[in-house]
Amino acid sequence: MKKGLIMLVIFLLVGCESIMTETPNVNDRVESRDGQESKAGSDTQSNPPSAVQTIRVTDEQVTRGNLVLVNKDHPLDQGAVPKDIVTLFENKDLMHGYVVLDNTIRLSRSVAEKFGDMVETAGEDGVNRFMISSGYRDEGEQEQLYREKGSDYALPPGYSEHNLGLSMDIGSTQQSIDRSPEGKWLKEHAWAHGFILRYPEDKTEITGIQYEPWHFRYVGQPHSMIMKELNLTLEEYLDYLKEQSSYTTTVEGKEYEIKYVPVTSKDMEIEIPAGSEYEISGNNIDGIIVTVLLNKDDEE
Repeated sequence: MKKGLIMLVIFLLVGCESIMTETPNVNDRVESRDGQESKAGSDTQSNPPSAVQTIRVTDEQVTRGNLVLVNKDHPLDQGAVPKDIVTLFENKDLMHGYVVLDNTIRLSRSVAEKFGDMVETAGEDGVNRFMISSGYRDEGEQEQLYREKGSDYALPPGYSEHNLGLSMDIGSTQQSIDRSPEGKWLKEHAWAHGFILRYPEDKTEITGIQYEPWHFRYVGQPHSMIMKELNLTLEEYLDYLKEQSSYTTTVEGKEYEIKYVPVTSKDMEIEIPAGSEYEISGNNIDGIIVTVLLNKDDEE
């Protein structure tokens, strides 16, 4: 009987010791759910890195895109001219809601489509007397204009935005653009369609060009709206992005991240969030602007 009681006590003591040693110490290392080693009870946790995709750019990209700066200090690279330059008069599908001054006027097809969408919206507001008086000029045409008009009126070949194919002079068939309903509508609404008034009246010292209420340039969204909100010319906007390095903003319910990336080699890799829509444009100076739409999934 006594022998049995002794054996029972020994058994219970051994069992309790086994149960106690199975409880881990809070300082012991444990395996986390993502397979990374971490400290139990630690304030920091290992999180899996965000998914990214890598895009490759070359130094050639510095001179390409909707944001390239073309002025008296930064000449156009001929490779920057869009491949889709068309004669508007020969493409009737593009000419809805406006007329052209003559049948030789050319423009980037994609920009002409954006312009068509814009004048259609203006038509809904009862503004419908638009005219394009000048568009893309090749260097030969710019040279002829420069010789005929001189430096007070025209820029040398390669230094005019008209050599780029993204700019146009917009008029009205009723009266001068600065006094017409068309000019007033553009000044208020063009920004929402990706166009900017390139040479504002109060920025002549920055642009180096006199006030031209007729000259509009396509830069695309969200850039046009940001420039409007901050009251910046293209020169100022590119400087601003360079100073900010990375800039996040929401435009019309869409969240964007805009990064300035200096181009320091012939071939570079840039990481952006995986699956994101993005655009790349050079500044025609020293770097590129990467524009990423962050909330694409939310829209879907």
